[in-house]
This record gives sequence, C-alpha cells and structure tokens, in this order.
Amino acid sequence: MGKQKITAGIDIGGTNTVFGFIKENGDSLFSSSIPTNSNEDARKFIIRLTGEIKDSYKVYADNYTLTGIGIAAPSANHFNGTIETPSNLKWGKVNFVTMIKEYFEVPVAITNDANAAALGEYEFGLGKGLKNFIVITLGSGLGSGIIINGNLLYSESGLAGEFGHTIVKPNGRYCNCGRAGCLETYASANGIRRTVFDLIARYTQPSELRNISFNQMTGEIISDLAIKGDPIAIKAFHYTGEILGKALANLATSFVPEAIILFGGLVDSGELLLEPTRNHFENNLLNIHKGKVRILKSTIGNGMAAVLGASSLINKKINNNPIEFDISNNIEKNN
Repeated sequence: MGKQKITAGIDIGGTNTVFGFIKENGDSLFSSSIPTNSNEDARKFIIRLTGEIKDSYKVYADNYTLTGIGIAAPSANHFNGTIETPSNLKWGKVNFVTMIKEYFEVPVAITNDANAAALGEYEFGLGKGLKNFIVITLGSGLGSGIIINGNLLYSESGLAGEFGHTIVKPNGRYCNCGRAGCLETYASANGIRRTVFDLIARYTQPSELRNISFNQMTGEIISDLAIKGDPIAIKAFHYTGEILGKALANLATSFVPEAIILFGGLVDSGELLLEPTRNHFENNLLNIHKGKVRILKSTIGNGMAAVLGASSLINKKINNNPIEFDISNNIEKNN
C-alpha cells in the first residue's frame, strides 16, 4: 500500500500562525502554531515557518506524501501570489508564494485568510449546503470572506473582502492601514483592548483590568473577567457587539446572505460577544430582512477553518478540479 497524500494548510495571523497537515478527506493529521512576530522581517518569518513544517513532517514522512501547500494570509492576492501591505504585519508587499517555493518543491497557493475560512466553512463547516453566506474573522484584525451563489468573491484586483477597513467612526481610532475609524479598530482582539482602555479612562468603577498593561492584556483575559462580573469587561463586550452588529447589518443589506459565520479568537468569548452583536444586528436590519439572516459561531474547532480552507484550495489545484477563474468578473468558481 502506497503512501497517503496530505497537504499543508497555513493560516498566518497577526499574533500566531497555525499550520496543519490535512488528509484528502479533510481530516486533520497534525496541527501546531508558532508566534508570527509581526514586527519581524518576512524572510525571517518564512525561515522559521518552513523549518517548523519540515521538522513536523519528518514524523509522518514514512507514511504520508506532502503534495502541496495552501496559505491563508491577511491582504493576500490569490492571482499574484503576494501578500500586499497587511495592516497588522510590517512586511510591505511580499512575493510570498515565490519565497515559500524556495523551501518546498510542491505546488503552493495563497488566498486571503477570511476567504480561506469561507472555503473551510463551505467544505467542512456551517457553510456546507449554503450558497450565500459571509465569514467574518475576528482575530488581531477583522476580515471577511464572501460566498455568492456558491462562488467566492475576489474582485478584479483579487483583494475583495476587506470589510474590517470600512469606516464605522469618522475621525475615529487610528488604524494600521493609515486611515481612521476602521471597523477592525473596534471589533477585533486589538480593538476590544483599545475599548477597555477607553472605558477605564471614562469610568471610575473598580476593575481588575486597571492592573493589566496594554501589552499584557488579551481578549481571553477580558472574556474571563467579564464572566466573573467585571463591569469594565462587560461594557467592553457590549460596546464591541454594538459596533459589530450595526456594521454587519449594513453588510447584510448589500449581500443578503443566508448566514454570517463568525470565526476567530474573539468569538471564543461566546454569548458575551454574540448576544449584543445579534441584538444590534437585528435592530438595525432593513425590515424586509429581519429574522432571515442568521449569525452563527463557527463549529470548526481550534481555529482550523482557514487552515482547512487553505488545504482545500491547494488540493483542488493539485487534483485538477481546479478553481477556475472567470476573468470577466473575477469570481472564483468550483467545478
């Protein structure tokens, strides 16, 4: 019996990078993560990442063949194989696929991280059986992957879906993209940290969050304290849910999806975020859409939706069931 085929799926985040080996049926054989170190040069990051993947693969090399690598990354351009000035990474524009191929002699493909999460949900998660849905990734920043009539929206430039950089507060918080008031400066792990410090300055209520520095604070810490009844932590989630819910109502007005699936570390807070988000979403929807668009929490465990989607992307390319590109409107299509 010959070796089984696997692909490597990689999800590059602003804080951590998750990678895994995925079997052809979508089962995960192995997964791990490394710190992204967002201020690090892209070349140094790639050396660390490829070294970790090669070391991990040695354990499975006798029984499995690595046939390709799929990558999910912020501001990734699927058409050009590039990562183009991501707001939470200090890389500028990087020919990422070309650089990865220096270390692996297998096919490599890349797509935006939220697009990969949408593919993962479409193939293996809550998006299975749906033709119109949107995946929102809530990590260090905020991204979106949009499925329309079963097709993944890319746009002419290949960079569609930057919903996190829609302005929700004119002249609001400064964003790493260079503008002010972007959604991800409010609704993301970094955004809720900024909210906490705004609330600490505004209110006099006692809170354990007052004793934690900005760099040490995480969404998980804020979530844990909210569960314990910390008033500042609770206010932070209510405010984040309000901003996110209203923004998603605007998004739903444009695309009218069957569902909006939330994915990422901040969503692990569960109803702390989901309840205010759903309430403000429903209250701000057009009347004709009320009660028709579901907001769901991803059921794909361990933040693996984008890893599975990246693996699916390269698998289709390898198996010549490719993802085809309709150049007239640049929508990615699955045959």
